[in-house]
Amino acid sequence: MKYIVILGDGMADEPIAELGGKTPLQYARTPAMDEIARLGVSGMLSTVPEGFLPGSEIANMVVLGYDVSKEFEGRGSLEAASMGVAIADDEMAMRCNLICIENGRIKNHSAGHISTEEAEVLIAALQKELGGELFTFHSGVSYRHLLLMKGGCKYLLCTPPHDVQGTPFVDVMIQPQSHEAEATAKKLNELILKSQQILENHPINMARREAGKDVANSIWLWSAGYRPCMRTLTERYGFASGAVISAVDLIKGIGVYAGLEPIEVEGATGLADTNYEGKALAAIEALREKDFVFLHVEASDEAGHEGNVALKVKTIEDLDARIVQPILRAVQAWDEPVAIAVLPDHPTPCRIKTHTRDAVPFVIYNPMQKPDDVAFYSEVDARGGAYGFIEGEEFMQRFIQ
Repeated sequence: MKYIVILGDGMADEPIAELGGKTPLQYARTPAMDEIARLGVSGMLSTVPEGFLPGSEIANMVVLGYDVSKEFEGRGSLEAASMGVAIADDEMAMRCNLICIENGRIKNHSAGHISTEEAEVLIAALQKELGGELFTFHSGVSYRHLLLMKGGCKYLLCTPPHDVQGTPFVDVMIQPQSHEAEATAKKLNELILKSQQILENHPINMARREAGKDVANSIWLWSAGYRPCMRTLTERYGFASGAVISAVDLIKGIGVYAGLEPIEVEGATGLADTNYEGKALAAIEALREKDFVFLHVEASDEAGHEGNVALKVKTIEDLDARIVQPILRAVQAWDEPVAIAVLPDHPTPCRIKTHTRDAVPFVIYNPMQKPDDVAFYSEVDARGGAYGFIEGEEFMQRFIQ
């Protein structure tokens, strides 16, 4: 038996008036996911334990069966693994967004989805002006980057920028959660303010402003942690080999620590223009040689953060037609059975433009397992599935049973 998880980041949502009171998953045309629902067994999964914010770092680790209370060490440290950046024993890693601030408020978390090429120039400028023995900037993809700090204390209250769009940035800067973290918080907040001085009139931003685009005029630092120690999926579930396919460094980093081989797909962007066909083909080819594939698609989450209902529906339909259907058709023709799971990591409702901790719908199709009576894939239909409501590690246990 082989296994593939197809995860549509943030595609769960709430009923939306302009969709006739349906969620985007209910409204979208998804014949392939509906077919999997008819062939498989559905349920609802809680992916965010009490005490944790509903971030993709938490939810995706939980989907893969990890106990985040013991094995999570911050988003930055996971992304470092994907980027090939080693974290020393005396270093703390943090996610470093390039964001847009307008009139003192956080306009968006992505600097208008700045290109990787533009971002690399800005991160290089920050490293030249602010980097050194204490801080090191590492360039990532689009607005997602990494900061390493020597001797930093991770006990900080940091606000993800996608949670506070429209908020005065000074109201949500870093706060220490212990006396030992006070000096770290002070230095990081000073770094944010210094970055604004460097970025505001940088030639890249002047050109973006002239073109009517949002500028990347500040960094935003969050999700601090040290180097994690995570058990691989081979150790946990006995997979001989596995692969992770994603355009997002966070997911690839989780995969690296989980013992999965990252597979790069040309044209994979993390947005609605991503190379769906390339990802589907890469997943099919990986499944021919490996036991387990984790295929992650970010597009629906970004549409939710933008509050763009029409785009979110389109990303769901694209996922269904351009990824789920070709994978389903390919593996159904194989002699060796393949189990397929489809689910989001968390909801990203268009109404509030950020993540929630609500349970998400999932379906598992195992050719050796009798299906339940669910005929469609959505938040509403999955509640009637035979798996009922499950939490955390139960998902992987049910998937590979």
